Amino acid sequence: MKQYLLAVQLDETVRETGDELREMMARTGRVTDEMRAAGAWVFVGGLVPSDASTVVRPANGTTTMTDGPFAETKEQLGGFWVIQCDDLDQALAWAHKCALACGRVIEVRPFDQVD
Repeated sequence: MKQYLLAVQLDETVRETGDELREMMARTGRVTDEMRAAGAWVFVGGLVPSDASTVVRPANGTTTMTDGPFAETKEQLGGFWVIQCDDLDQALAWAHKCALACGRVIEVRPFDQVD
């Protein structure tokens, strides 16, 4: 089986109310439960807003650390699922369910499989 990352794209300029967030988490929780039952689930995680991040950049044999996201954009990685599927079509079917559950764009990316 191949593994895929289903990355949730989050527009950090849009803030949900507590009720909206709880409803979205309940919907995504049901999709995660469905993934587990189907044997597709590997891992799921939500992320705090990007302003809590630290970026570590290599340069000339050392690193520098700065606060904030790697890319200065309103869209950031908000969370993700790691799933295993037979093929891309199955991964896209899960992404469809995830997008509807969380109301956000889902990027589907296969893991690199080095032989």
